[in-house]
Amino acid sequence: MFKKFRGMFSNDLSIDLGTANTLIYVKGQGIVLNEPSVVAIRQDRAGSPKSVAAVGHEAKQMLGRTPGNIAAIRPMKDGVIADFFVTEKMLQHFIKQVHSNSFMRPSPRVLVCVPVGATQVERRAIRESAQGAGAREVFLIEEPMAAAIGAGLPVSEATGSMVVDIGGGTTEVAVISLNGVVYSSSVRIGGDRFDEAIINYVRRNYGSLIGEATAERIKHEIGSAYPGDEVLEIEVRGRNLAEGVPRGFNLNSNEILEALQEPLTGIVSAVMVALEQCPPELASDISERGMVLTGGGALLRNLDRLLMEETGIPVVVAEDPLTCVARGGGKALEMIDMHGGDLFSEE
Repeated sequence: MFKKFRGMFSNDLSIDLGTANTLIYVKGQGIVLNEPSVVAIRQDRAGSPKSVAAVGHEAKQMLGRTPGNIAAIRPMKDGVIADFFVTEKMLQHFIKQVHSNSFMRPSPRVLVCVPVGATQVERRAIRESAQGAGAREVFLIEEPMAAAIGAGLPVSEATGSMVVDIGGGTTEVAVISLNGVVYSSSVRIGGDRFDEAIINYVRRNYGSLIGEATAERIKHEIGSAYPGDEVLEIEVRGRNLAEGVPRGFNLNSNEILEALQEPLTGIVSAVMVALEQCPPELASDISERGMVLTGGGALLRNLDRLLMEETGIPVVVAEDPLTCVARGGGKALEMIDMHGGDLFSEE
């Protein structure tokens, strides 16, 4: 009874628990939280219990810059929980932050978006960490489903919709019809792999080491998936491996295009396989209406052009692709309220 009463003062939340960022959508308020999925853990002397030093933006700035007793951890790997304790702490912190003005301990209903390839064990871990963080009821929905709803695709109709959700850790390709996933596949390629590819390219060709944050900046500023008309340049500083001292050098967008070839090929082949495996009726719907790109990776310049050239099918980048999954989860919660909890049920 008291739980129900407490629930009246809590909002329903839709959480996109991503490898790179965690987003929370609140009914009636939109996206209220968008923070990096990073936690800084302070290890006190003599192995006493770990305490949380920082979460989100503050912790992300510490990546690669921490002293010995603090570790900046990314508790999600490839879209699933790699460190259970830290994930629970992170969720607790975020849920509390969203309800900062409430006078009681929040007890919201929570819908969490999970990767298509998540196993039963991984799903249970996500469910338990949400319950441990104070959720009174937990629903799970598959990420591409949430992304498709968030992108405004007609998921409940008997027509095929194809969505390619490129996150930090995984790329999920799915064909959706009648509120269900007809075909789905997940490859462990995402924004993180783009960053890694850039780091390796710089090490091979310039004999210099750069960090994750620098690689991400290069990707955002000059990264491209398809040769463009103009060549962009950026100045980068890294540690020269031969001399052991920091050195500056220039990179251009053609070099980054070359660096990203391997992960991009993986994404293209995942999309091609999905089109091959898709039932013929749905395939004709998709060839007519095209596919939609969501997730942070969809912001990579010219990725839509690359997929269009390779598949010959129209490609559209969703409006505000970063928040598609969290917004779709919020709409899914409303759909569950209307049609009952087993609408997208999957244990």
